[in-house]
Amino acid sequence: MYMPLRDWVPGYRCARISARLSFGLLGFALLPMQAFAQEQAPAAVISANGAGMPSDPDAKPVRRLSWVTDEGKSYLIPLGEIISYELLLNQYDRNFIDRSVYGTTPSTISHNFSHGWVVDTDPFATNQFLHPYGGSVYNGLARSAGLNYWEALGYTAAGSLLWEEAGETGAPSINDQITTTFAGSFLGEPLFRMANLLLEGGDGHPGIWRELGAAALSPSTGFNRLMFGERFSTIFPSRDPAYFSRLSLGVTLNSDVSSNINLNANVTPDEPSAQQTLKRTQAAGDFSFSYGLPGKPGYTYDRPFDYFNFEFSAVSANLFENILIRGLLYGTSYESGDNYRGIWGLYGSYDYIAPQIYRVSSTAASLGTTGELWLSRKVALQGTALGGMGYGAAGTIHGSGERNYHYGLTPQALLSGRLTFGDRAQVELTGREYYVSGVASTEHRGAENILRGDATFTLRVYGRGALALKYVASKRDAHYPDLATTRQSVQTVSLFFTLLGDTGLGAVDWRNADAGGPAQPHEGEPAERLD
Repeated sequence: MYMPLRDWVPGYRCARISARLSFGLLGFALLPMQAFAQEQAPAAVISANGAGMPSDPDAKPVRRLSWVTDEGKSYLIPLGEIISYELLLNQYDRNFIDRSVYGTTPSTISHNFSHGWVVDTDPFATNQFLHPYGGSVYNGLARSAGLNYWEALGYTAAGSLLWEEAGETGAPSINDQITTTFAGSFLGEPLFRMANLLLEGGDGHPGIWRELGAAALSPSTGFNRLMFGERFSTIFPSRDPAYFSRLSLGVTLNSDVSSNINLNANVTPDEPSAQQTLKRTQAAGDFSFSYGLPGKPGYTYDRPFDYFNFEFSAVSANLFENILIRGLLYGTSYESGDNYRGIWGLYGSYDYIAPQIYRVSSTAASLGTTGELWLSRKVALQGTALGGMGYGAAGTIHGSGERNYHYGLTPQALLSGRLTFGDRAQVELTGREYYVSGVASTEHRGAENILRGDATFTLRVYGRGALALKYVASKRDAHYPDLATTRQSVQTVSLFFTLLGDTGLGAVDWRNADAGGPAQPHEGEPAERLD
């Protein structure tokens, strides 16, 4: 009798995640050879086959991608890549993961096309992280072949539809279609932008380390640059945005957990209760990147994600603890007086939060604004306020007798502020709220409310080096008619060594001398550039 691999391999979920990532990283694994070859022959004429060899005078020149005229873009190449990727992934999954789930046939495909969609019950990490990551692969393949954001969104939706109908034997899942298409796009575009910004730093001729870094950020971009050489070597123009980056490594000093969940509720009647716990001391890492900060003269917001904010956090007990992304889909800039610059419009967001005892994730559209106000010559306040609607999921972790997780329409809000004191210190406060309702849910009952706040104090000590103290508090209240009310809260305090980007603490100064500035030598650039 056939036994699915998930039944006898303890690390099934990790194996599945690794399998999907491995295909996305195929180009990354081969990239050093291509980058090395390109650097060894910078003066060589690129022949029609894209190799760094003297060309045949009679050979046709390679069509090189132009982001201005669209010359050289391809609709067929990413289409073929997405289909090939899904074929390879399906073959891996059916042979090494679970044949009963991935052993599709013409009969199962025909059945899926002729029957309705469902909300599936796959593991939380599969639905809320793996599907968005898969969507980011589709997005990156299309974007790096020259397609614009909206065209790439269409390819991402088509790739998801193909997988739902033909990649698995089960009924197609509407929640997977949403997260793969929209969360995948909201994740993939910042990765694509950051990869190209890194390549741009090489003055048009990025070396091997920039190529490797870009491929690590966006494997799809690295793959196309490798496979098609000169054809897709043109770097996406960032238009020189104001940005802020921060990489932090440290340790969680103290953690406090409050939970009324009994882990042994369904074991035996005589089993003593067991409460949820959290590892109090653990290694921690944090990366944040803000792109297209308001205030830079001449910078415009006419492309989706010309402004975005990307945050990623990990601890030793939980590799993917937080992934928080928001970007401006459609909007414009505005100003008020000499000391305020901002943008407003429609934002897209993808959030994934899993602090060990519960988890929540949401893909949303929100209206809001991001701006910067100079309070004095060297004190600046940057902030974002958003309110909107998403499709979210939330639930407990390791709670026997508790709901695994619950889907529903999710009203949500965000308020964030960052107060910068010259080039020396910074205080950042962020609050988020998610209400995962019973609307558009399979059960149509119950709801969950999640609040999360964090505060970070950063002190630059030397050059780009800084010390940061971070406090995070979150609370989950879940109410269902057939379950006891669930209340969980987590508080952590962490200490980090922080490496700032070359823009320092990230305040943008557009002011002239008459308005109290500038606070740095080049008008319109971030307030301090720490070279």
